[in-house]
Amino acid sequence: MKRVIALLLTGVIALSTAACSAENNKADNKPSDKKNFKIGIVQLVEHPALDSAYKGFIDGLAKAGFENGKNITVDYQNAQGEQANCQTIANKLANDKPDLILAIATPAAQAVANVTKDIPILVTAVTDPASAKLVASNEKPGGNVTGTSDLTPVEEQMKLLKQILPDAKKVGMLYCSSEANSKYQVDIAKKSAAALGIEPVEATVSNSNEIQQVTQSLVGKVDAIYAPTDNMISAGLVTVSMTAQSAKIPIIVGESAMIKKGGLATYGINYYDLGLLTANQAVRILKGEAKPADMPIEYSKNCELEINKEVAQKLGITFPDELLKKLNSGDTSSK
Repeated sequence: MKRVIALLLTGVIALSTAACSAENNKADNKPSDKKNFKIGIVQLVEHPALDSAYKGFIDGLAKAGFENGKNITVDYQNAQGEQANCQTIANKLANDKPDLILAIATPAAQAVANVTKDIPILVTAVTDPASAKLVASNEKPGGNVTGTSDLTPVEEQMKLLKQILPDAKKVGMLYCSSEANSKYQVDIAKKSAAALGIEPVEATVSNSNEIQQVTQSLVGKVDAIYAPTDNMISAGLVTVSMTAQSAKIPIIVGESAMIKKGGLATYGINYYDLGLLTANQAVRILKGEAKPADMPIEYSKNCELEINKEVAQKLGITFPDELLKKLNSGDTSSK
């Protein structure tokens, strides 16, 4: 009997030890110990800037050793510009409980941030996360959201407009009224334009079907159009350009990809580089080295001058020698 009791006690102790060991291993199991991470991605709409940010993110992860299909599984979803789709995708991603969610553009970021406060969220192509109510502050996010901003040098873009079009008196501010990013930029642009003696004229759209009509409404009222890094306007810039060019109205744009769609000039950021910057943040989170709450919003520091000579020729615009010298010398920074 004593031997049986001793054997039973030995078994109980062994089970207890195993349980404790398993619990300790569970507690010590940091995210970096995992063999495969799940990353959910929601992108607002397809257009070159956001596509480049996505590609930069994936390439940045790969450079750090996190490759899709090898040690990470990426679930990429595109909302095709529809806010309702953003919400549906956000709910799906939250329910799937990935290790990290990347949201590309403000509406996508807001949708995801509203459905989970636990899963780490990185945002990119968001001009001001704080004003979009995604973080407590850009310096100290304080929650489960952080990321990178695509804030461009708006004041420099207004100065560029004045430099190219010294006689301009009025500029149309064309943007989507529901995009917080765009309103933030336009508010800066309005102040900058006024300081340069240019009267800003707001022209907002609520959906893509209004772009041509609203652009047409500016004809005869403005000397130029300013289009910030607005997702809806960027996606529909070919329509804007066709209408504006037929009326000989140049467009100063918020980012480089918009130049290829008919914009005249910009000081823009590189969205691929922005994606790389976001990937660096993701790596730190996946390795357990940092948490979103303690990671400040980061900004791209490289803004370069780009001009569209073909558009300038169609509009009969001659670029100032100073700008051409900058391009020829390779010194295209906004400073």
